[in-house]
Amino acid sequence: MNNSIRTNAESTWCPGCNNFILLHAVQKVIEKQIESGKRKEDFGIVCGIGCHGKIFDYLNLPGINTLHGRTAPTCLGMKLAKPDLNVIGFSGDGDAYAEGIEHLIQMARYNSDFKYIIHNNQVFALTLGQPTPTTELGYIDKTNPDGVAISPLNPVKLMLVMGASFVARTCCETEQIKYVLEEALKHKGFAYIEVLQPCLIFHKNEDYKKRFYNLQKTEHNKTNFEEAMARADEFDYSSKDSKIPVGIFYQKERKTFEELKLNMQIAINSEK
Repeated sequence: MNNSIRTNAESTWCPGCNNFILLHAVQKVIEKQIESGKRKEDFGIVCGIGCHGKIFDYLNLPGINTLHGRTAPTCLGMKLAKPDLNVIGFSGDGDAYAEGIEHLIQMARYNSDFKYIIHNNQVFALTLGQPTPTTELGYIDKTNPDGVAISPLNPVKLMLVMGASFVARTCCETEQIKYVLEEALKHKGFAYIEVLQPCLIFHKNEDYKKRFYNLQKTEHNKTNFEEAMARADEFDYSSKDSKIPVGIFYQKERKTFEELKLNMQIAINSEK
């Protein structure tokens, strides 16, 4: 039986794009789940607008290619309509942290049981390299000839503060993405996964590779909120020399939005 979930669509990503690594990792994780008994129909994917969104064409899974910035609420709608569905959302840093930031914040609060992967190359690459909320200070492009003057957002800290029950960051490396996504799929609740990936055309950041260190290879306690916040502070998305922690920062189970809604409905029905 062929469990491949890749389509025959011709790729339009740039040669060497790190999105290929992310695609391969996601494909392998889902195909492993299918080999273990799940069906393709047990998964649903949602993508927004940007280079990341092309992954929708390459994965043969049910899903929706939605509006710019609206990946998170679309995932929530999928999950409410079909609670047993394994929903995975994909966004870029522009899609999630600019146009969709208000939805991202609410999903961390709600703890809806879906997984959200952010392809973060720190630029709007599809529209030729404009800065996003995570672009570093001093970055120069045609819209900012004097350099970006606003400090970048730290989305890992934001997700922790807003109550996300699973917070992770990875570099664009196959085995690490696979590990974090497999752990996220086991987690009951909202799982935020940021993948830091250089854009080979507009934001190379080749020094990334020398600066990463894996939290799971240290004594990091992923159930300790204060420790997770301290680790998140180590990289401010602008520094050129700080170490960059990757792996699972924080994980703690709590009631999902779907469970809370179900409990409320049961209570309402019992009073009738």
